[in-house]
Order: sequence, then structure tokens, then C-alpha cells
Amino acid sequence: MTDKDENKDDKKDEVRDEKKDIDLNAVGKAFVEHYYTLFDNNRLQLADLYQDTSMLTFENEQYAGKKAIMAKLCNGVFFKKIQHIPKTLDVQPSGANGLMIMCTGELKVDEETNTLKYGQMFHLLPTDNSFQRFWLHNDIFRLNYC
Repeated sequence: MTDKDENKDDKKDEVRDEKKDIDLNAVGKAFVEHYYTLFDNNRLQLADLYQDTSMLTFENEQYAGKKAIMAKLCNGVFFKKIQHIPKTLDVQPSGANGLMIMCTGELKVDEETNTLKYGQMFHLLPTDNSFQRFWLHNDIFRLNYC
């Protein structure tokens, strides 16, 4: 093995060690709370979480890139008021040095008394090696009808 290969392996180990010190569940919970607060109160602010390589699947419709995703989230949903009520949350590290988050919960839409059940999966990638800021690479949302 060359010195270059050993340096690459050392850097990978450093990133893994930094990630071990992070409470993945706390990061996942904080992200979900932040995301739903923005979604429920001012969806335009979600734009900072997406990039041009992001992908959203919303009820089997796919949107690629920040512009298409934001058009769907801001103009393509037909309710005036929404409240996300997360009930379960699972977090795993992803092979891409990011996080996979699966969230299920209930939605209160407009003035409806009955809530809707939903599931949403987020694949977050870090903006740098500090693992303090993330962007959404993949986002899958589905209402649960069963």
C-alpha cells in the first residue's frame, strides 16, 4: 500500500470517529422538528435544505432538483393550514456518510377534525465534516391509507 492510500484510509477513519461521537437520534429528532416547523409555518424556508441534486417523491410523484421540489411544496399542495405531529422516528447512518431518517406520524389539515397518517423518509448528507449541518439528498413522503 502506498502512502497516499494510507492517508486516504486515515482520513476515512477520522470521519468515522467524528461521526461516532454524534448522537444520531438527537440529530434526526432535531432535523425532523426543524423541517416540520418550517413546512408548517413558512415552506419557502425549506429551500435551504434542498440542492439541485435533491430528489423528492411525494405520493408517487417524483421531483428532481431544488426548483421543482420547492414548486411542489409551495404551490402543489392544496391546503391552507397543516400541522405535522411526528409519532415515531428511526435513524441510521447511511453508506454515503449521511443519515437515513424514517418518521411516521399524523397530519392535521385545515380545520379537519380527523388526522391523516403519514410516513416520510429523509436521506441527509452533511455539508461538511463537522456533521452540524445537513442537506436533503432524498425525501419520500406517503400518506398511509391502511
